[in-house]
Amino acid sequence: MTTQIVDLAIIGSGGGNSIPDERFDDKSIAIFEEGVYGGTCLNVGCIPTKMFVYSAEVADTVREAESYGVHARVDAVDWPSIVKRIFGRIDPISAGGKEYRVDRCPNITVYPSHVEFDGRDEAGRYRLVTTDAEVRAREVVLAAGSRATVPSVIADSAVRYYTNDDVMRLEALPEHLIIVGSGYIAAEFAHVFGSLGSRVSILARGPALLRQLERDVSLHFTDIAREKWDVHLNAEVIGAEDRSDGGVRVSLKDGTHVDGDVLLVATGRWPNGDRLNLSSVGIDLDDEGRVVCDRHGRTSAERVWTFGDVSSPYQLKHVANHEGRVVQANLLKGWDAADLDAFDHRFVPAAVFTHPQIACVGLTEEEALERGLDITVKIQDYGDVAYGWAMEDTTGFCKLIAERRSGRLLGCHILGPQAPTVIQPVIQAMSFGLDARAMARGQFWIHPAMPEVLENALLGLHI
Repeated sequence: MTTQIVDLAIIGSGGGNSIPDERFDDKSIAIFEEGVYGGTCLNVGCIPTKMFVYSAEVADTVREAESYGVHARVDAVDWPSIVKRIFGRIDPISAGGKEYRVDRCPNITVYPSHVEFDGRDEAGRYRLVTTDAEVRAREVVLAAGSRATVPSVIADSAVRYYTNDDVMRLEALPEHLIIVGSGYIAAEFAHVFGSLGSRVSILARGPALLRQLERDVSLHFTDIAREKWDVHLNAEVIGAEDRSDGGVRVSLKDGTHVDGDVLLVATGRWPNGDRLNLSSVGIDLDDEGRVVCDRHGRTSAERVWTFGDVSSPYQLKHVANHEGRVVQANLLKGWDAADLDAFDHRFVPAAVFTHPQIACVGLTEEEALERGLDITVKIQDYGDVAYGWAMEDTTGFCKLIAERRSGRLLGCHILGPQAPTVIQPVIQAMSFGLDARAMARGQFWIHPAMPEVLENALLGLHI
């Protein structure tokens, strides 16, 4: 077993790969990555899924063209070409990122293997052990990400199942896809496969889809989904098996079963901190499996920092990017610096790229009421503004929550076309303290553009 002593060790090559820039050229660095270089977002998450989503949106646009007097149809979907287009761009980026670190960064060593802590050495350096190497590091960054969770009833069976890690590389588009799960991953893949031609069955454990979102959004989306897909609510999976014809069967507690060609498990993600032997260096995990840290990214072990999915309450790439910049700055300042940067989680937005799209930021109506706030709420339909008319939209809406007297914006929840784009002015307003009155009348709103749905919602608030 080889031994290397370094100034800094980084576990994870997603956000972790962005830490070393030219300011770290004088430090010896080790990067550990047991999976595909570049992490979840690049390889199996945000980027490839949204590229698939765009193909799905194109197919939907063609199918719906008759509503606008354009007669068109989808003759066929070339799934292998879609896969090739997407991973033909992504795979070289991943390989190039690794090649850059291995061949062009003389101060960096990449270890393509799993790693765990093994206490400290006599000099106080952290011992990081792989199958064939030991690295001793003065300072460590935990950016180990998260992994797909699989219910034991499926994991312990012999059934062939997929997760977001591999479902996008299927050789052929399944005729019938069964999805176990009801969150954002399930909703996005239902859209992708459903719009590209698969029949989709969703098995949701609870009474609605996307239950972590604003109640009105969750219920409305569930109604839309039930019109497009075969949605089973309050469905408890008790078994799964491969069928003799090559398909799969999922059995439910109510005595029914669902047969399909491919099974996708989309039941959430779990932080990878439990795989690092963190207890050997005195680092704790919370009840959600996250590495415990302070607002500067410091763990309970001196000079061990963390950010991203392994520790953050927000499993979102834009949050990981922000937290990574904070940790990067603090590494340069030093563990005990008086002016350490801090995470800012006040106004974290999120989006679900399903159909229709969804975006949210801030409090839900229920959360605002639970806090005892005096609120005003306005729901504005897309179909009540000019661009909504142009799109013949009948399902989209924008829901705004604000404090009644001050006009302080508390939350925004949008379901409809371009929702992640339409919501951005609200994120900006909340981040910089712009109240609803000033936001509505302190600027021009382009007419007749999509953001008018937001303008009208602001004007409808009782403030």
